[in-house]
Amino acid sequence: MTHDVFNVQQSIFANHESLLTHLSSVGLIHPFSHPAHRRKHATLADIYRDEFQVLKQLGLPSPLLGKLLRDALYNGTTMEQELLANQHMMPQDYYAQLAQRLDLPFLTELPIEQIFDQELLDSQLSKPSIIRLYDKTRPPVNVIAPEARRLPALEARLARSPEFAASLAVAAPRTISDAAWQAGAKRRIENTTTQLFQTAPDQSARTILTARQGFYAGLMLATALFCMVTALWQSAQALHTLLSLLYMSTLWFRTLLLVQQIRKPQYRSPSHSIASSILPVYTVLIAAYREQEIVGQLIHAMQRLNWPASRLDIKIVCEEDDTETLTALAAFNLPPHFEIVRTPAHGPRTKPKALSYALAGARGDYLVIFDAEDRPHPDQLKHAYAHFLSADPEVACLQAPLIVANASESWISSLFALEYAALFRGILPSLSHYKMPLPLGGTSNHFRTDVLRAVGAWDPYNVTEDADLGLRLYRAGYRCETLTRPTLEDAPTSTKVWIAQRSRWFKGWLQTWLVLMRHPRMASRNMGIKAFLIFQLLIGGMLISALLHPVILVFISTTLFNLLQPPVSDLPLRASILFWIDLLNAFGSYLVFWALGSSAMTSYERKQIGWRFMAIPIYWLMSSRAAWKAVIELKTRPFFWHKTPHVPRQQPPSSPL
Repeated sequence: MTHDVFNVQQSIFANHESLLTHLSSVGLIHPFSHPAHRRKHATLADIYRDEFQVLKQLGLPSPLLGKLLRDALYNGTTMEQELLANQHMMPQDYYAQLAQRLDLPFLTELPIEQIFDQELLDSQLSKPSIIRLYDKTRPPVNVIAPEARRLPALEARLARSPEFAASLAVAAPRTISDAAWQAGAKRRIENTTTQLFQTAPDQSARTILTARQGFYAGLMLATALFCMVTALWQSAQALHTLLSLLYMSTLWFRTLLLVQQIRKPQYRSPSHSIASSILPVYTVLIAAYREQEIVGQLIHAMQRLNWPASRLDIKIVCEEDDTETLTALAAFNLPPHFEIVRTPAHGPRTKPKALSYALAGARGDYLVIFDAEDRPHPDQLKHAYAHFLSADPEVACLQAPLIVANASESWISSLFALEYAALFRGILPSLSHYKMPLPLGGTSNHFRTDVLRAVGAWDPYNVTEDADLGLRLYRAGYRCETLTRPTLEDAPTSTKVWIAQRSRWFKGWLQTWLVLMRHPRMASRNMGIKAFLIFQLLIGGMLISALLHPVILVFISTTLFNLLQPPVSDLPLRASILFWIDLLNAFGSYLVFWALGSSAMTSYERKQIGWRFMAIPIYWLMSSRAAWKAVIELKTRPFFWHKTPHVPRQQPPSSPL
């Protein structure tokens, strides 16, 4: 399409017929012959005519106006939105010109003390258009962000009513939303940290143990101590048998998952064409705390998303006292669809609290969570939207697979990659296929925003908020499914960082298990017996395996030591059976761990792992250390968030697949 096509005089849009003829001639709409089509396009002419004239009068060249009109028709937006989203003009400059045309004051900052906080103020977080300033010395002033398509009507009203003009001022939408965030921060952060606890206390991890759980835990401990004192040997044997069987049940479950993964290695996502669909607004939430080193990589990854900028709502959520990250972000000239949300420094200082706080300003019908170091596949949003279109209404969340990009850096990152491959490309797709609950990963979760709000969003007190939310969605009657477009992220490469991160995960899984087990009968009725048992094997089994692994190794070592002591004698049948069960538990766990991950990987990824899988026993012992640390922290620091440090990748983000 050449520039000459759009080099038209303003008069060409003086009436419906001329505008429709022009739009049709340049290919922006199909030729109309049917009366119904004519009426439809006449409505389009009404929508865009005034806006076109206003932008033309602001001095925008005709070729640019034509491009904006074409993009607006294609994306279902306005020319104004396309102008600003694609940075053809900076918002402050644009709204300053509108204010000059209207002969109204233009404000670059708003006095927060003159804004009255109320719940209605939150509407200006997602659709900032008007906010009122109250001053004791003069009448209230309405600060507006006028739309170009309504500007002629506004000009006419201002001309008829000078007193109306005296009550108005103009500001950019971001100025209005920033003021609304600040004015309502105290109320909003208190609601964020207390809402789930107040509306559904049984589903909040704010209470570690209920009185009933504490009673039964104390009763079990007292009974165990009594048995150990009165019958030490018999009690030890009974405990050994119980622990070995519990451990074996988790191994059996993982073996079934491995068999299922081998039998059905690929689960294809439902397909739906979105080529002819107007894409909805998609919100991207990224919690960034002490991520100043990785800000550049984060912005680059978000700009690679294959989604119209005018339909994107990217919010980077930072703690207000994280000056390093905020300073690093301020150094970039971020496009208008990026927004920095400052979370008040209020406990608990957790990722779910930050996400729930920012949710109040989400504009999108759909919402996705990314971590600061993530490099999502550019088409992941489109893939998720197509999946939502073809999925049942009860599918409220989609989990994209997470792939470790630095698997070759150390033996820790290699085994981490093996673990992620097993979980995100093996276990979760299998659970999704059978419509079972999914313990979500902490990133690349795509939600229907209305459902996310309806279930109470993230629990700010659960430090593994992803698994908790996946189960809460299931209990509310919704399901989660999986995608195939991946997200690349980096695994820790040092023992210290890995254990800190993993102890937080274990602590959160403990919180999630305790929350669901407050009323086990009710939970089993809500979820169904099958899903309830799978939850026990998946989350409970993960905890049991990690906590008991050193104990199982002690059992094996003790039996071997006794066998080697002279005089050598055969083991009693009971001890012999337990010995072989313990051997199966330990070495079978290593084998299944490797097989689950390896079978889900590509040959390229398996080559990166190499012989590092021989360190799996050490990896499991590290998991045990992290699990026991989590048990201790659940008592001493239940809501403490171990921050995992990230560094930018030396090479441009690319998929290992």
